[in-house]
Amino acid sequence: MSETPFFSVIIPLYNKEQYISECLKSALNQTFKNYEVVIINDGSTDDSVSIVESIISNKITLFSQENLGVSAARNNGAYNAKGTYLAFLDADDIWKPTHLELFKESIDNFPNAGLYANNYEIKYADDHIIPAKIQIEGNDDKPFVLTDFFKASIQDTAVWTSAAAIKREKFFDYDMFNPIYLSSQDLDLWIRIALNEAIVFNPKSSMIYDKSIEGSLGKTEDNDARFILFNSFHSYENNNLSLKKYLDIKRYGLALRTKIRGESKIYSDTLKTIDFRNLNSKQKILLKTPTFILQVLNKLRPYIIKSKIYLWLFKS
Repeated sequence: MSETPFFSVIIPLYNKEQYISECLKSALNQTFKNYEVVIINDGSTDDSVSIVESIISNKITLFSQENLGVSAARNNGAYNAKGTYLAFLDADDIWKPTHLELFKESIDNFPNAGLYANNYEIKYADDHIIPAKIQIEGNDDKPFVLTDFFKASIQDTAVWTSAAAIKREKFFDYDMFNPIYLSSQDLDLWIRIALNEAIVFNPKSSMIYDKSIEGSLGKTEDNDARFILFNSFHSYENNNLSLKKYLDIKRYGLALRTKIRGESKIYSDTLKTIDFRNLNSKQKILLKTPTFILQVLNKLRPYIIKSKIYLWLFKS
């Protein structure tokens, strides 16, 4: 590429041979053309790398590292990026063709923001793709500054990693993704930014998060790290009720999943950190539901996830 890319698309890659081809096709099919694609192979042991190498494009640069985890892979991608802005894309997610164009629109309108987010959809099954549930008011499909990131993210987060972009210099200013977190490392960074700077949200949907994939980055189990993360902002919670409620909802989710998995110590410790006034009646009932019933519901999840029953039970 002759000109300096405006965006560097950062893709961490670990054993995604079934998905990386479609992911890359979506990244290379953008209406906005001034970008590069930086792929960090995080020690893949399947055919992911050979699939990448079979795709001919002068936009793609492939780097390899030993298996150090997604945070290290994304950070390594940022170090090797040449673009002014970083746009993250997980190897099993899909962008719509206007994804980078919408980021450019947001940046042109709000050049000094801390973080940029596009709206997105969630794929629960091949025939069940629905919009993310983000608590925002309509803005005529134009990008705008979120008045309260934490309130907007009570159900689904307003900033999903594969729908997020940030100025490369600012990414380094915030010390990048914290590699001690094997999961939820994105939330840690978004919270730190939201506490200090504006987050711009573009309400037009431009990516699809595939929640149906087993072993996707968003479903990695590292509940010890989640507990540490959700309790690392105590100094801010007392003066920010939206943050407190947001974290209590995250703690509720952690308590529920550790109860199902039989991780009694984390479950018990997590309950002690929750202000139950921030939970709704259904959430309180689920926490009191006998473990074996929750485990049955969890086993039935692959069969009921297409229906509104799953979303009603676990997502609101």
